[in-house]
Amino acid sequence: MPNRHRGEIEAEIGGALAELEAAFGADDLVALAERFGSGRLSARDLTRVIGAGLRGAGENISDDEVAGMTVNDGAAGYVRIAADLIATTFGGDTANMEATPRPLAPRPDET
Repeated sequence: MPNRHRGEIEAEIGGALAELEAAFGADDLVALAERFGSGRLSARDLTRVIGAGLRGAGENISDDEVAGMTVNDGAAGYVRIAADLIATTFGGDTANMEATPRPLAPRPDET
């Protein structure tokens, strides 16, 4: 079992990061990390993150199927799972993630 405190992870590398860049319209990983670093994710964002994680792990599943899944603790459970995936991928503290997903404010380039 990997020990995160020592920097250990268990990972299978796939196309999840490229998929997330495309899904979120990010130009690069820094832009993607900044978007996630805001701590505010919509339910659609959570579905995309979890779906990409599952597909990266070899599951053949659509975002619609992910959206229909039930998770312990409901929306807070989805937030926890997505936060863990993001923290494992980019590092950082998941404490900034809000327990109640809400839409992101438009980015300056989207207004």
